Amino acid sequence: MTQLDVRPRVGDTVSGVAGGEGGDGDVRGKGLGKGSVGLVGSAVIGISTVAPVYCLTSTLGSTAGEVGVQMPAVFLAGFLPMLLVAFAYRELNKAVPDCGTSFTWTVKAFGPRIGWMCGWGLVIATIIVLSNLAGVATSYFWLLAGEITGSPSIAALDDDKLVHIATCLTLIAAATAISYRGMTATKGVQYTLVGLQLAVLAIFVAMAFQKGSAGTFDTGLDFSWQWMNPFAVESMGAFTAGLSLSIFMYWGWDACLATNEETTGSAKTPGRASLIAMVVLVGSYLATGIAAQMAVGSGTVGFGLGNPETSGNVFAALAGPVMGPVLGILLFVAVLASATASLQTTFIPVARTVLAMSTYEALPASYAKVHPRFKTPGRATVMAGAATGAFYTVMTLVSENVLTDTIFALGLMICFYYSLTAFACAWYFRGELRRSARDLFFKGVFPVLGGLLLAAVFLKTLIDMWNPSYGSGSTVLGVGSVFVIGVGLLALGLVIMLITQRRSPAFFRGEILTKSTPALVVED
Repeated sequence: MTQLDVRPRVGDTVSGVAGGEGGDGDVRGKGLGKGSVGLVGSAVIGISTVAPVYCLTSTLGSTAGEVGVQMPAVFLAGFLPMLLVAFAYRELNKAVPDCGTSFTWTVKAFGPRIGWMCGWGLVIATIIVLSNLAGVATSYFWLLAGEITGSPSIAALDDDKLVHIATCLTLIAAATAISYRGMTATKGVQYTLVGLQLAVLAIFVAMAFQKGSAGTFDTGLDFSWQWMNPFAVESMGAFTAGLSLSIFMYWGWDACLATNEETTGSAKTPGRASLIAMVVLVGSYLATGIAAQMAVGSGTVGFGLGNPETSGNVFAALAGPVMGPVLGILLFVAVLASATASLQTTFIPVARTVLAMSTYEALPASYAKVHPRFKTPGRATVMAGAATGAFYTVMTLVSENVLTDTIFALGLMICFYYSLTAFACAWYFRGELRRSARDLFFKGVFPVLGGLLLAAVFLKTLIDMWNPSYGSGSTVLGVGSVFVIGVGLLALGLVIMLITQRRSPAFFRGEILTKSTPALVVED
């Protein structure tokens, strides 16, 4: 497929942004398809990127194992910093609706170097997640094939490393192709996959509530409002571990903002969509957590959610007992749909961040090319797919432990760039904070609180990662490999930034995308 170079020249601006309310004159257009997504489509993309069914099956048991019956309270606690940061994203997007999101906003608040590292944190976190999603989708593909055919030998094909990698690369290629073809293709696929997973999840919740009320399983529990009390967690260490898992479960909602230049009403719609996505997610997590806990409890024996033998994939263990042999297959389908849908939409933020970084001369100019027909960052999307496939293949062939530890290091990247974005909001709008109570709280107090909470989790995770027992238990010179991977990836970004600085001095001198504060304006 051919691509047309539609890189903007210096001085080109986003239509309707530069020179407008809260806009900045140095924000550039990218050539993306305007008006491709509405409010519902944007919210669906945010929900899909998070992959609620996949997140639940992989972390429901682990969270219960850490905090016991206080799991619903920890889900709410994890929601709080994400909600506060979502307010920051909404306000920044309203002022500067740019697909570079965290990268662009932190550059304008703190300057090119902090902004570049923030963009790097988003990119590398997304590559790690994409590889993990592809691996999970591959495993569930063969598990579902085995269930449908009734053949254990087909399900066991996932254990063949070459078959697993080949299937994984095929899924990555398919997801890349769909993302390459634009937001219209993405949106159509997502309506189906997100609708399917939420519908099956609703059936599971209803049947789990029924099983819990009937006392079907000996380990089931009666509902208690005490489950919603985060202060009842036994220790701060357990609470922090549970909170880290909970924060991971909400990661990805900001994909709504990465499509802002392609969304109808780019200044307001993405922010509203992100809040809708967050509400849907917290509602789904609370309903599922409470229903599952009532049905089977949070203990470590039998079907208990905290059972270490099943906690890594709760739905695989509960599908048959809760939903029966026929409907239980639907739960496998839902997990596969969830991972597949997220695999496809997670290309959106990384490709558009790379596009923005290239447009503002923070990365090689070739990644600023937009496909003339599909109006997508074609080269950046293909690059993300190739990087994901290469990363997963190498990590799988080298060591399963290393692959596992990269996933554990993900939380560090998430807290890193989310907290920077939250702080950027308060600093960017510092001239407006005294204008009204609304501005003080939504542009200052709430973002700072969210940033502080995530920064605290970042520091606590950094300390915990030093211990070799964190993650797979692997070590490098006596230091936990999760720490080495997490800090090493951030250090790699620093090295690449220094190399880029020599090739693109104008950006790093602040001549392309400038530090600024918005003009004081009166909102309608």
